[in-house]
Parts: sequence; structure tokens; C-alpha cells
Amino acid sequence: MKINIYDIVMEPLITEKLAKATEASCQYGFRVHPEANKKEVKAAVEKIFNVHVEKVNTMNVSGKWRRVRYVAGQTAAWKKAIVTLKKGEKIDLTKN
Repeated sequence: MKINIYDIVMEPLITEKLAKATEASCQYGFRVHPEANKKEVKAAVEKIFNVHVEKVNTMNVSGKWRRVRYVAGQTAAWKKAIVTLKKGEKIDLTKN
């Protein structure tokens, strides 16, 4: 599968749990393309942020059932990647 590296990494995830993981063990979370595999995610993060990735964990997040007025529906499913960097490296997510 050929996907542009800027299409693989869609957006960073910023949560309290990931903030603690970032401080403790250099882990960052990203929303990624649903068809991207671990090797493609690793290559994309290394090229975009100029860091060394040690490990990538991916998971599929299923959509949740929601109701708007009287119509039931489901939110979109998406894929999440947790990237572990080499010791001492950081990604500055505050830059635009």
C-alpha cells in the first residue's frame, strides 16, 4: 500500500493519560490512517518529526453508539498508534 507520509499521521492525540506516558517513557499518541501498518507509521513519524522510533503499538478504536434526538447512529471508527521514542528524544507538538 502506498500512502503519502503526511496522510498516514493525521493528528496527535493529546490526553491526560498520554501526557503522563510522555513524561514517564517518551510515548506519543497519533491518530493514523486506518490502512497503515506499524512499519509505515514508524517511517512516517521518523521522517516528519526527525526522531528515532523504538516501538509502535497500534489499535483500532470502534465507533460508539450515539443518539441525536430520535435517530440512533454510530460515530466513526478510527486507528490509534502509540509511538515510543529513543531515550532522551522529544517531539514538540506545540509547533504549527
